[in-house]
Amino acid sequence: MLRFSQEQLIQYVYSECSPILKLAIENAMLEDTTLQKEVKALQRTIKQLGKLEKLSPKQSTIDSILKYAGESNKKK
Repeated sequence: MLRFSQEQLIQYVYSECSPILKLAIENAMLEDTTLQKEVKALQRTIKQLGKLEKLSPKQSTIDSILKYAGESNKKK
């Protein structure tokens, strides 16, 4: 049984893997129900992430980061 890394499975779910890896994962899923469940769980997770509200950071956070960056530059 082939083992795939989490990174490879994420690439597969996002359709960013090589054709060879895609074929290997799809063939492995034909026989491995655990792998099928793992891929389905990743697909559900990605779908849920897409539904999250995107929030901008507070202006005070941005100001703090810029201040820190400016002070760091002065030290160099």
